[in-house]
Amino acid sequence: MIFSPAHPSPLTPHPSKKLFIVAPRGWCAGVERAIEILDVALTNFPPPIYVRKEIVHNKIVVEAYRKKGVVFIDELGQVPDHQTVIFSAHGISPQVHEAAEKRGLNAIDATCPLVTKVHSEVLRFVKNGYKIFYIGHKNHEEAVGVLGEAPEHIRIVETEEEAQKIPVASGKIVVLTQTTLSVDDTQKIIDVLKTRMPQLQTAAKEDICYATSNRQAAVKLLAAAYQPELIYVIGSANSSNSNRLCEVAESLGIKARLIDGAADIRQEDWVGKTSLGLTAGASAPESLVQDVALYFKDKGYNVEETIFEREDVNFALPKNLVELAVNV
Repeated sequence: MIFSPAHPSPLTPHPSKKLFIVAPRGWCAGVERAIEILDVALTNFPPPIYVRKEIVHNKIVVEAYRKKGVVFIDELGQVPDHQTVIFSAHGISPQVHEAAEKRGLNAIDATCPLVTKVHSEVLRFVKNGYKIFYIGHKNHEEAVGVLGEAPEHIRIVETEEEAQKIPVASGKIVVLTQTTLSVDDTQKIIDVLKTRMPQLQTAAKEDICYATSNRQAAVKLLAAAYQPELIYVIGSANSSNSNRLCEVAESLGIKARLIDGAADIRQEDWVGKTSLGLTAGASAPESLVQDVALYFKDKGYNVEETIFEREDVNFALPKNLVELAVNV
């Protein structure tokens, strides 16, 4: 169940008012791994624990850990020498790794393995003489980290329009992507680049991660199956994949609202609507989904869950996590 059946509801659910909750949704394996790393650090390392940037892009999650004493910082210069610092799930440049090592920091890398895969692809393609087009958002932490691997060999492309205007490259070229993009929009950009540069190659396995693809596909299936009048996406404003879910819904002619949680729901958005949808970005915990489900249950909506695909992906924790804990 996605909500407690014992929860008292002041309204009898109306048979024509429904909230359709879609799965897969919420935390992906990379986010779960990053959160577990932080939990292990809190248990085994002396405070304070420092995290460079937000561990994941969800302000409710970050605030909860801030209350536990975690110190979120923007740059390593804010961390005292020889302290413990965790790198966020979005990845970092080699320069940040080197700076941490020089400072004697107990560095724990919570970078999602699927982001690490893209870093490895950059190094492999550069070694083999390729120029790289990287589709992503210039200021996103993931893109900044990837660019840092080989800035002189990478050109970031954000839009179709930009892909139409960039100079045509000769020789060996490959396109890589940020892991949290719109599947459809990214393919359009790749098509433009491929048309202008037919020799363009792609990675053996696409870089957009399974969770991003699955959640976008689930929104499309939700729209096709139930035609909701409005879809709520739980996620923070700085969450790339959550914003893309809103864009997918709106591209299908369905209104979408990005909310951090039930407290952000505005009555004027849903009043008079009988069919609503709900999903959550990859950084949003299931507890927030339950809160929204309870909100609408209390408003007389029947809450139904539809599972379009099940996910069973898991990532191992960093090998040095336990070693560092033992030596502290």
